[in-house]
Parts: sequence; structure tokens; C-alpha cells
Amino acid sequence: PPDTMPFNPDKLQKFLKAKKGGESRTGGKGSVRRKRKAVRKNATHDDKRLKNTLNKLNVRDIPAIEEVNLFKDDGHVIHFSNPKVQASIAANTYVVSGNAETKKLQDLLPGIINQLGPDNLE
Repeated sequence: PPDTMPFNPDKLQKFLKAKKGGESRTGGKGSVRRKRKAVRKNATHDDKRLKNTLNKLNVRDIPAIEEVNLFKDDGHVIHFSNPKVQASIAANTYVVSGNAETKKLQDLLPGIINQLGPDNLE
């Protein structure tokens, strides 16, 4: 009969590929229904866990500390200005929190000389 559509095999392949989900899609017909909303882990949860652990260690705030410098072997210094410092002497644990900057030792001289040990002054 003359009123039939012309057959195009390329068009058929494209249609079948799209039907299988060739292009990525989220939702719509044929996707698996999600039964519950996925729980996202966020940073505040980690902060709470850290706080609980520190409370178990019985840490106490140490007030009026202006700066903390952590010296690394490669000549760099991790520098905290006005950090929050907590300590648990019994657990031999110190907690330094705040904004840290990694600097070269030369950048902090000469104000840092009194913190250097005798082996670093060569």
C-alpha cells in the first residue's frame, strides 16, 4: 500500500538506543524509585564528633595565646595567629584550631628567633 512510511534503518537504531537509555537521565519512566532520601554527611557532624571526643579527653581552653608556630623539618612553619588552644595535660594532647598559614622560616624572622632551639640557629 502506498500510505506506508518509508523505512530508515538508521532512524530505527537511534530510536532503540534512546529507548534503552543511551543518553543519561535522572527520573522519568523506567527508573528505580528511591525509597528514602539519601543522608548527606556534612562537616558540622564531624565537628560535633570531634568536640565529643575532646570532651572525653577533658581538654581545657588556654586563654591569651597570640600565636602558635609548628616547625617542620623542611624549613617551613605552620603559623597560627590568634588560635584557639586547648590542652589535656593528662592525655598529653594539645588542640590548636584556627586559620593556619604555611610560611617559610625566613619570612617570620626576626620575630621568631626566641622560639628557635639552639640546633636551628646555625
